[in-house]
Amino acid sequence: MKILLILPAADHLRITGQDTIVPKRTMLRFSLLSLTTVAGLTPPGHEIRICDENVESLDVNVDVDLVGISFMTACAPRAYAIAGEFRRRGITVVAGGYHPTLMPDEVAEHFDAVVVGDAEEIWPRVVEDCEKETLQRIYRHTAPPSLADTPLPRRDLLARTARFYATTDAVQVGRGCIHSCKYCSVAAFHQGAYRNRPLNHVLEELKGIGRDFIFVDDNIVADPEYAIQLFKAMIPLRKRWVSQAPITLADNAELLQLAAEAGCQGLFIGIETTNAENLKDMHKNFNCSRGYAERIRRIKRQGIAIIAGIIVGLDGDDVMVFENTFRFLQNTGIDAMQLNILTPLPGTPLYSELDRTGRIVDRDWSHYNYRNVVLRPKGMEAKDLQDGADWLYQQFYRLGRILIRCLKTLFTVGPLQAWLALRLNLTYRYDNKREGIIGRNPAKRASVKRGQSLLSLSTEKPEF
Repeated sequence: MKILLILPAADHLRITGQDTIVPKRTMLRFSLLSLTTVAGLTPPGHEIRICDENVESLDVNVDVDLVGISFMTACAPRAYAIAGEFRRRGITVVAGGYHPTLMPDEVAEHFDAVVVGDAEEIWPRVVEDCEKETLQRIYRHTAPPSLADTPLPRRDLLARTARFYATTDAVQVGRGCIHSCKYCSVAAFHQGAYRNRPLNHVLEELKGIGRDFIFVDDNIVADPEYAIQLFKAMIPLRKRWVSQAPITLADNAELLQLAAEAGCQGLFIGIETTNAENLKDMHKNFNCSRGYAERIRRIKRQGIAIIAGIIVGLDGDDVMVFENTFRFLQNTGIDAMQLNILTPLPGTPLYSELDRTGRIVDRDWSHYNYRNVVLRPKGMEAKDLQDGADWLYQQFYRLGRILIRCLKTLFTVGPLQAWLALRLNLTYRYDNKREGIIGRNPAKRASVKRGQSLLSLSTEKPEF
């Protein structure tokens, strides 16, 4: 059979026949590990092609027998539209990924079949059933599949578009998370479980890729003993990599040093908020916000840059959260920031809670991209949350601040990290300018309206 695997894109990022210019967002794109792994799982004898709508246009009239679409919530409407086009032609379309796993009944209304959970063990059955015309509506595991059988990803299928990615070398050590943060779809997808690949499999894969790559794990040190073995074995390989880890990595001196010696150049770390009550409410009080500054210093002293994940719109936030967060980012020397408006993804405890209390005000999945207000905030108006988030993004990524920030990274962390930080910062700035993000500080608006000083408005005190 001829099989097409698709990653749909949001409207403002999608490449079409009319708009063929690929946005300059290379630093925010990396290898499509989910689709290249599915391609690797496909039984031999089939012709496979991958289409990422972020970098190339999709031809819905292509000669193909089976289509697989992997998507998250924000791209669900686009995925449904694509499925409709192919199904009208009588072509079988199968869904997989986070949104299909967490909302299988909804997704099944638009697709011929839905894969719930990991593709291992299931995808080969789907291909076989499609050939036999015995396709089921929903495929589920009876138990999580072993990652020992996960094949090497088909990176060769990205050769045509490789120039549009920061790297096509993406490696995964394990899946799931040991924590259960209320807003997190990772914990919901993996039902609170965490599994590693065999260490020798990971090391063999690393030997076959380039020097620079990304570990796409949600927590590269979820299993500290495994991570210690991995990093020790990686030191002779002289690799350079980035990944994700919790701020608590700073508390394990041996593990942190080994990560640096193994080639870690930067980490995305979910800081989320400086408000201890917010962290507790989101089941992430292990972050311990009072220790942020010292932990950040420890990580950066090892030559590791930090991209901070920040969430605004939590129940403990008022209009001062944007200024407080901005000061925190500046004072602690964070190298880059990814800002998220609190978004209740379906399938998470947060979604269930806000749905039950009637606080979800927008159910257009395309707005669930962390950049739109889809809930009723507790401590401010929805407009204040949107304006303040946009203001914080725009202020942090002003050109002058980017240059100063990256110069500091150069002298405190290192030249390679500074170069990577500069490219990432400029990419976020490009995104903001392309989308026309400006915003307005709602604390100043509230101060004028109420005749109060900014300090008297704040109910949140940064704890860093």
